[in-house]
Amino acid sequence: MKDDPNVSINEIFYSIQGEAKNSGKPTIFIRTAGCPFDCSYCDTDYAFTEGKQTKISKIISSVKKYDTKYITVTGGEPLVQKNIYTLLNELIKNSYNVSIETSGLIDIDNIPKEIEIVMDVKTPSSKESDKNILKNLKIIDNKDVIKFVIGSKEDYEWSKNILAKNNLQSHPNIYFSPVHEKLKPSQIASWILDDSLNVTLQLQIHKYIWGNERGR
Repeated sequence: MKDDPNVSINEIFYSIQGEAKNSGKPTIFIRTAGCPFDCSYCDTDYAFTEGKQTKISKIISSVKKYDTKYITVTGGEPLVQKNIYTLLNELIKNSYNVSIETSGLIDIDNIPKEIEIVMDVKTPSSKESDKNILKNLKIIDNKDVIKFVIGSKEDYEWSKNILAKNNLQSHPNIYFSPVHEKLKPSQIASWILDDSLNVTLQLQIHKYIWGNERGR
């Protein structure tokens, strides 16, 4: 690279993707450091402060050690990183299939179109729902994923209302995910079935395999 800027990285690891469209696939995870938000159900708060400035060339060298083309850039909140778009474009240039997990609380308009966006719309129990940038829902296309983390019936009804207000009932990739160990999967499954809701029930399969073990 002519210019080789830094990105603050918490960890890079190889695991099974536990969520969204590529669930179950061996995937490289690039976890950036830092997040300006404080979601009640956050399970990676260690990434808020634990980070090391890392040259993008070194990040690319690190991911090339693994024999997969699937990469997920996650956090923290990746979009707070000044040079995140440079990193994303370098990953694209290296022919990786890249997704980015983002909170929905930052404008996503500058994410390259080749990237699959997995956007988490913050529900009331997150304590951050007032910060949602709902115009992001107009930017999301059919290759992308819209995720709602559900911690209560209130969250479920609120999420249904967001889908209706934004004409998203027919979007192919709407995921409802229960807060792990707080809301029983059978409960949210019953609500979805009772309402014949056109969403996908998502369980975080990595947590069923390894619990909350870091680097998994």
